[in-house]
Amino acid sequence: MATHSICVFCGSRAGRNPAYAAAAESFGAAIAARDWRLVYGAGDVGLMGTVARAAQNAGAETFGVIPDHLVKWEVGKTDLTRYVVTETMHERKKVMFMNCDAIVVLPGGAGSLDEFFEVLTWRQIGLHEKPVFLLNTDDYWTPLMQLMKHVINEGFADASLLDFVRAEATVQALCESLERALS
Repeated sequence: MATHSICVFCGSRAGRNPAYAAAAESFGAAIAARDWRLVYGAGDVGLMGTVARAAQNAGAETFGVIPDHLVKWEVGKTDLTRYVVTETMHERKKVMFMNCDAIVVLPGGAGSLDEFFEVLTWRQIGLHEKPVFLLNTDDYWTPLMQLMKHVINEGFADASLLDFVRAEATVQALCESLERALS
């Protein structure tokens, strides 16, 4: 049985920069090496598929959650340790969140941003204390961090917002921060 469960939000596309897929593959393997369980969106495409295959190939438990309407689009990966099909996107996010100890956001698009901001908002209003991390591969999330600082500077959030998320540039640094946060 895995020691901790890590929820990974990431793109259903690979993106243009090959470094994103390389980091997803490295992180999937790192999850297994630490005897953690991967909790993710159950897709077999893009970075989602890359992180899941790497985790599986290295022996990690995998817990995938996908809404019924995305099974074909995201190519539902049914060979996981646990595969759950939900009715809605909201239910998907809730099941993923409830079954993890920490959240990591790899590069992704609007869906990944939605997932990130939901767990960040829940943290901001005191609904959880789970650590939230951004894997900032090749500075992918730097504009997002700048936007969050802008929101704070313009008076729409307290400076403590930045305390609820940590960006790490490499998989190694991310794993070290996760280990500290989960100990």
